[in-house]
Amino acid sequence: MKTLSTARSHGGVQGVHSHASDACACDMTFAVFVPPQAAERPCPVLWYLSGLTCTHANVMDKGEYRRLAAELGLIVVCPDTSPRGPDVPDEEDNWQFGKGAGFYVDATQQPFARNYRMYSYVTQELPALIAENFPADMARQGIFGHSMGGHGALTVALKNPDRFRSASAFAPIVQPSTANWSRPALEKYLGADEAAWRPYDACALVEDGARFPGFLIDQGAADGFLDEGLKPWLFERACREAGIPLVLNMREGYDHSYFFISTFMDDHLRWHADRLL
Repeated sequence: MKTLSTARSHGGVQGVHSHASDACACDMTFAVFVPPQAAERPCPVLWYLSGLTCTHANVMDKGEYRRLAAELGLIVVCPDTSPRGPDVPDEEDNWQFGKGAGFYVDATQQPFARNYRMYSYVTQELPALIAENFPADMARQGIFGHSMGGHGALTVALKNPDRFRSASAFAPIVQPSTANWSRPALEKYLGADEAAWRPYDACALVEDGARFPGFLIDQGAADGFLDEGLKPWLFERACREAGIPLVLNMREGYDHSYFFISTFMDDHLRWHADRLL
């Protein structure tokens, strides 16, 4: 692991790091905020998965999580959203696929299967690196994210309920197998058989028996992607039928941007702290 930068913030340290990833077959960059409490004891780990076109830097620069994370004593880990590099296959004219759009799946189709293994990266390889290099209490982990990253957070939590104590999302893609901006990507990564998509679809996972203690979702009511790409009411219905507690907040006047995310970031950090501390 290489440390690319560090900066003091709210008594803690915001770092940016890189390493050679076996899962993605390229160098990967990620950000970690370590709160001041970590000088005395291991701290819980909160994972933030970002959305389409983003890197680790979007939430680090605009998410406004450090003040309260420092107060609560939470390590916040922000991975990239896809593999990167000149040898990684991409569609440069398609912002909904390829670099910046890994969808947190393990691709099975060529030429993408070698690099696009973001599910394994965020659930296996990067956690092992965090455990080895940071004062992290890996017995207390939570996960959240935005849009494509909200999809990732919900699906990762549903498939790993013994690892994660808490999960939430901002404007998640709750049913990527039907959403207009994710369906083409799933076919390219996973093939035409839609049965192979279900392990990466939050609604389908719940329908197929996956369970989690409860979720928090915040959704902007003025989000331009709401009706065609996000559809939180589908996950609300799936959770209701499965008996999974869900707090779904429709936020009037808010859109899909980090102005929305930063406004409600404290609510999500406190949600996770209540379950991790």
